[in-house]
Amino acid sequence: MRVLIAEDEPVPRLILQSALEKFGHECLVAEDGLKAWEIFQNTREVDVVISDWIMPSVDGLELCRRIRAAEKDGYTYFIFLTALGDKGHLLRGMQEGADDYLAKPLDPEELQVRMIAATRVTSLHRQLTEQKAAMFEQARRDPLTQLGNRLRLNEDLEVLRGRVERYGHSYCAVLCDVDYFKLYNDSYGHLAGDQTLCTVANTLTKYSRSGDAIYRYGGEEFLLIMPEQSLKTAAAAVDLIRRAVEQLAIPHGANEPLGVVTISAGIATLLPGENKTTDTLLKEADTALYHAKESGRNCAVVCGDVAPE
Repeated sequence: MRVLIAEDEPVPRLILQSALEKFGHECLVAEDGLKAWEIFQNTREVDVVISDWIMPSVDGLELCRRIRAAEKDGYTYFIFLTALGDKGHLLRGMQEGADDYLAKPLDPEELQVRMIAATRVTSLHRQLTEQKAAMFEQARRDPLTQLGNRLRLNEDLEVLRGRVERYGHSYCAVLCDVDYFKLYNDSYGHLAGDQTLCTVANTLTKYSRSGDAIYRYGGEEFLLIMPEQSLKTAAAAVDLIRRAVEQLAIPHGANEPLGVVTISAGIATLLPGENKTTDTLLKEADTALYHAKESGRNCAVVCGDVAPE
């Protein structure tokens, strides 16, 4: 583990560092609490802090408070190294956030015991953090296609709208729909329908730019968010995707005259200075998608008669 030592006395500091390195741990060393705090702030990950209680400038108790207040995702195991044996004194340290203590002079075997406990606790916290992150991500993905779901979409749209307002960015919303998908399910079954949705989702991902975001909007509908695209450039990109889906040549007898799976799309844009909510933007894309279906499907329609550059 990576251990931060905060000890103002040179000899105990050297003894502690030597013992920890003998046990296989990496050491960061500070001569006082203030230096230890600076190291902690500028180090990506510190697993354990072993700190003397009485130090100039920032003492061990204040260092413990600062570390506990600064922690977010990870957890740092905190051990006090102290010659003070009063139980009330030790209790106060634990109440302020310490996990354990070591009495001076240092006993190497006691240190090894404390480090074994610290390893187990930090490992458990790391596992819990990873599981939490995985659950957070899973809650924002569609289980079938693995695209972002409506929850992820709502979060991302708020971020994008903020960028439009602050930095003058723009983006297009593209709502896509698999043509006659209900008839496809009726003819080929729901398992085939699920496979087709996954194939279409993969095609959308493959032919989109790296900066674009794709979501399963619901049922057979997908939403593409294209930052820094005008209606004209977005229409060209969507037409490329539309043709790629058609060229998959997935049989769809009810989708005449082509007889293969196709998609229709509606495109809308949010430009800097526009007093438009994200709900309005999505409604515009939905209206354009409706016109695409009315126009014969397997096409893309932009919102508005003229596509601005």
